[in-house]
Amino acid sequence: MKDIWRVFRYLKYYPGNIVANLAFNTLAVLFNMFTFIMIVPFIELLFGTSQPAEALPPFAFEQEYFSLWLTYNLAQYKGLYGLWPCLVAISTGYLAFSFLSNLCRYMAQFFISPMRNGITMRLRNDIYHHITILPVSYFTSQRKGDLISRMSNDIADIEWGVLTSVISLGKDPINILLFAAALIFISPRLFLYFLLIMPLAVWLIGLIGNSLRRNSAKGQNKLGQLFAQLEESIAGIRTIISFGQEQRRSTLFAKTNDDYARTMIRVAQRRELSSPLSEILLTLGLVFILILGGMAVLKGQLLSSVFILFIILFARLIPPVQSMVRVYNNLQKANAAAGRVFEVMDADETIYEKKNALVLTGFQKEITYQKVSFAYQHEGQPHPTYVLRDIDLVIPKGKTIAIVGPSGAGKTTLVDLLPRFYDCTAGQILIDGIPLPDLNINSLRAQIGLVSQNCILFNDTVANNIAFGRTDFTIEQVRQAARVAHADEFIQQMPEGYSTNIGDRGLTLSGGQRQRLSIARAVLKDPPILILDEATSALDTESEQAVQQALEYLMQGRTSIVIAHRLSTICHADEIIVMDSGHIAERGTHQHLLSLNGLYKKLIDMQSFAE
Repeated sequence: MKDIWRVFRYLKYYPGNIVANLAFNTLAVLFNMFTFIMIVPFIELLFGTSQPAEALPPFAFEQEYFSLWLTYNLAQYKGLYGLWPCLVAISTGYLAFSFLSNLCRYMAQFFISPMRNGITMRLRNDIYHHITILPVSYFTSQRKGDLISRMSNDIADIEWGVLTSVISLGKDPINILLFAAALIFISPRLFLYFLLIMPLAVWLIGLIGNSLRRNSAKGQNKLGQLFAQLEESIAGIRTIISFGQEQRRSTLFAKTNDDYARTMIRVAQRRELSSPLSEILLTLGLVFILILGGMAVLKGQLLSSVFILFIILFARLIPPVQSMVRVYNNLQKANAAAGRVFEVMDADETIYEKKNALVLTGFQKEITYQKVSFAYQHEGQPHPTYVLRDIDLVIPKGKTIAIVGPSGAGKTTLVDLLPRFYDCTAGQILIDGIPLPDLNINSLRAQIGLVSQNCILFNDTVANNIAFGRTDFTIEQVRQAARVAHADEFIQQMPEGYSTNIGDRGLTLSGGQRQRLSIARAVLKDPPILILDEATSALDTESEQAVQQALEYLMQGRTSIVIAHRLSTICHADEIIVMDSGHIAERGTHQHLLSLNGLYKKLIDMQSFAE
């Protein structure tokens, strides 16, 4: 249960609500108890089951004294005013206590509402924030659908568990304690008989709860797999249809769905077992009380009206006990969901920022890679897989450096180290002589603009996509950035111009249009360092020409690192770095590399032959 208790730590933000809820719940239980106590004088008045005392004995805090006090004063009031005024007074008292009990119960719910909704709101915010600061490497080993399931279904289970438990824990323990105290005060012996069956009840309920937790964890994992398959199918629907795999994917989904349904059936069956089981055990206790209490009444050890009150109060004890059993089971299910949520929140950030890190206000001189190596550590593998080894590279300010090489050579990884999407396994990268870990991460990334092959656009307006990450912009600045990116013309033809919503991932646009919006975003950001990761490789010839013109304008006066698939686009780079198997195989200008007749010449010849 340690994971769900971490959720309850969020209660620290609501101390006033907790105090008010407990206070009103206590008053509600007390007033509710008094409504049942009013039954005793009602029975005494109508049936006269006991003779009133001629005089009150000395005060004593025990049941016998209060019974004598009640019958004595009731007899005095009846003698003065008659039967009907007594009935009216008792009925009025009953109504008053009932009204006050329900009013206090409403006020308790009024103060608890911000708590039960605020806890899950803060939890969602925290997990979303943590996801946004996790390194890119974390997401390479996770399925997006499973992460979405954790943020939606798992938090919904936590919300339900917290909602029911916060309501119940605010009132049911108070109910149990005060009603139990009243029962002990009326007859300690009868209450002791009831306690004899409690160890058996706790043991059985504990068994059910443990089974619930295990099966709930399995169910949540199965649901995560369902969401992962759904996300993959939606993202790859064109591929599924083109390869005729609709039936196979449907069969795979149905199998996972069936496994999930079977698991949740077991969860439901065990959860529903706890309530009748607890009621049977409590009823067993009630039977003992009826037998033993009845004998006490017959022997004159207990007033019949007081015994009836004991039975009524005991019956009122059953619902909060059952409610606490349900809370326990709901918390077991929520604990399984909380474990999956906190698994994400406890994931190591790995990209750490030093305390009092330097704020990078600009780029003045050069970027330096010194003996940089990088490796992935996969689960189950004893040794890391190196992608880069001993890279030495200097990129002066204002120069254009092109990085080329076959697939898997480490080109993208090399540039991903600069904005600290990953950190070096060995060696270091410096900007103006300052190691990257010594710099404030946000200020570092503010100096870098990225345009990649897979441009990411959001379900928002054109203007907001271009201005992504900025709040201090005008629509004229957005338009100017679009003109530079050769995007203004097609934007003006859209139904609402710059206010047009481009849909999920911008799929209402062509590939060239999406890429030009991505370039316009980089233009508006106006960074001194620019990374172009195969920005034109997925475009047709016409779109590539328009995008290439926009890129050339964007690169003017900036330090540019260009990963190129089409080598004809980087002939004029100041230096070309040829990567092969994580090493720098060759370096130099276009003409120099051709004269070496090495890997670069081979890549040029292969591409020329393909064209």
